[in-house]
Amino acid sequence: MALHYPEAKRLDSQIDDYHGCKIPDPYKWLEDPDSEETKAYVEAQNKLTLPFLEKCPVREKFKARMTELYDYPKYSCHFRKGTRYFHFFNTGLQNQSVMYVQNSLDDDPQVFLDPNKFSDDGTVALRGYAFTEDGEYFAYGLSTSGSDWVKIKFLKVDGATELSDILERVKFSCMAWTHDAKGIFYNCYLKQDGKSDGTETSVNLHQKLYYHKLGFLQSEDILCAEFPDNPKWMGGAEVSDDGQYVLLSIREGCDPVNRLWYCDLKKLPDGIKGILPWVKLVDNFDAEYEYITNEGTIFTFKTNLNAPCYCLINIDFSDPDPSKWKTLVPEHEKDVLEWAGCVKTNFLVLCYLHDVKHVLQLHDLATGTHLKAFPLDVGSIVGYSGQKKDSEIFYQFTSFLTPSIIYHCDLTKDNLEPRIFREVTVKGFNPSDYQTVQIFYPSKDGTLIPMFIVHKKQIKLDKSHPAFLYGYGGFNISLTPSYSVSRLIFVRHLGGVLAIANIRGGGEYGESWHKGGMLENKQNCFDDFQCAAEILIKEGYTTSKKLTINGGSNGGLLVAACVNQRPDLFGCAVAQVGVMDMLKFHKFTIGHAWTTDFGCSEFKEQFDYLIRYSPLHNIKMPEGEGVQYPAMLLMTADHDDRVVPLHSMKFIATLQHVVGQNPNQVNPLFIYVDTKAGHGAGKPTAKVIQEVSDMYAFIAQTLQLEWID
Repeated sequence: MALHYPEAKRLDSQIDDYHGCKIPDPYKWLEDPDSEETKAYVEAQNKLTLPFLEKCPVREKFKARMTELYDYPKYSCHFRKGTRYFHFFNTGLQNQSVMYVQNSLDDDPQVFLDPNKFSDDGTVALRGYAFTEDGEYFAYGLSTSGSDWVKIKFLKVDGATELSDILERVKFSCMAWTHDAKGIFYNCYLKQDGKSDGTETSVNLHQKLYYHKLGFLQSEDILCAEFPDNPKWMGGAEVSDDGQYVLLSIREGCDPVNRLWYCDLKKLPDGIKGILPWVKLVDNFDAEYEYITNEGTIFTFKTNLNAPCYCLINIDFSDPDPSKWKTLVPEHEKDVLEWAGCVKTNFLVLCYLHDVKHVLQLHDLATGTHLKAFPLDVGSIVGYSGQKKDSEIFYQFTSFLTPSIIYHCDLTKDNLEPRIFREVTVKGFNPSDYQTVQIFYPSKDGTLIPMFIVHKKQIKLDKSHPAFLYGYGGFNISLTPSYSVSRLIFVRHLGGVLAIANIRGGGEYGESWHKGGMLENKQNCFDDFQCAAEILIKEGYTTSKKLTINGGSNGGLLVAACVNQRPDLFGCAVAQVGVMDMLKFHKFTIGHAWTTDFGCSEFKEQFDYLIRYSPLHNIKMPEGEGVQYPAMLLMTADHDDRVVPLHSMKFIATLQHVVGQNPNQVNPLFIYVDTKAGHGAGKPTAKVIQEVSDMYAFIAQTLQLEWID
């Protein structure tokens, strides 16, 4: 029988006109997060969802097993600043990882900064940090309840002594010290009407670049760059390795393109006093330029200029004519150059993505010549440290079945062989019982899409297994192999198959792969994902009734759009912090930056393709006998100021109204709105464990999965 859902008033008179097309917006009132009506509606939805989750027998078993298996030590790479080494370490279940300091690699580490002391419940997190060149001063950002708003504070490193300087209203900011350690470049927004705690929806425009001098008030900070005629521009500063130049990378959205301005700090006899005399080296948005290092006026950049898989070029600032730019490391025909770093003055470390697996190489800075490849299993590099003045590097490897191996390589040695510096194993989980395979399946238009599948060895392909299919497909972001305790519990204790589809829109094969799934090509993402589901069924891994799809943010949009288009294909769908209203997303917080990937309804031709897939506007009762929407759980949070919760709220109200009232719809359609949580960054361990326990309990309950001890 149909469930009884909370009543949501419909304002049928609320109609928006898009280029002569009348679009109703009956739940517009849910866009106000502070109204009593919205708060009451959120409470009513949670009161429906929570008791359902609490009754799921798998929930407490999953939470106990997750707590047990997640309790393993988590390390970051060591990195050197001045005379000291630093690294992050979490004993296992600490809400936030702790930063440690030691004078040499052989010394006992001492606590330098413990973010668990920022708040009792772990909901205040470290968000960004920067050391001075000599390693004696430290700036660090604090984010509360997962909000993108950051407060910057300062320490003297010796003795971890707190300084009085505080910077407020910081968001999407750089942190770049000048080499004299006198001050730091950072970004902030001017005061806005109303609140700025992460629960507001007001749009973020007119970001400015300031220079803060240590020991002074924020009100005395020096404005170094602003763009009054271009309110969406955001300019992040970086100081060159030699300390002589400050580079300004200006972005307008999320596309991998930027303008590049610079200023020679040596040409400021009186120091930084106001708007800097910027030299506009690149003053268009045709390509991306990422600073790697410089030797005097010869600057090395990673770029996608005429190179969708990226290459390294040299630009001489003393003669910057584009016809004289030189290629240092040419573009690979297929592999994507993900990042590069300079170390020991004359080496380049290059990380490539080859068929969604990382490859690490050493090259010569002067000539670009390939010197050696570092041995790596199938997986991802998730951490790296090594600066130009260092003579060693650390890098961290992970995969679906390997939590973490940190390697150390001393570049002063002749043989340059890395050694295992630290390897982490998880008690109670034997990786040799499982296997990872990568397949390439055809999408609707014939394009071959890579997908990783993780399952127990000697699996029978008899369609008896539940499957969990995850995707993202946007913003040039690649889904490389990663270790997930919760997903492995699904495989081990719910008899599941895990699948990660590397659909278009991501960066897996460079900018052409990204462009293949953005703007008017966005439907390719949904086709790729639906074809992934179909291949899992066809190959005998699962059936549609046992298949769960999951994604977050742009991946939440993916899940909702695919459910609308093919409700018959999935048994369960979990959409986390999803973008659901494709006609209005650009009007809230930083949504305007995503128009580079999605387009904008204010332009007729872009409206035409947005309205075709916008999750909020394509909900309808499925046709065909016995076809209903899969069990759906939407998850969002009150402090998500990236993808504001109104997206999920309006979607669930519409879904429950259009589909939930139909007697054929017996699968539940729920939403859970978390409190003191945001888009995901900095989420405390306790909240992470509870969230995955809720999610997999819902999956197990709605797909009738039994717990396997």
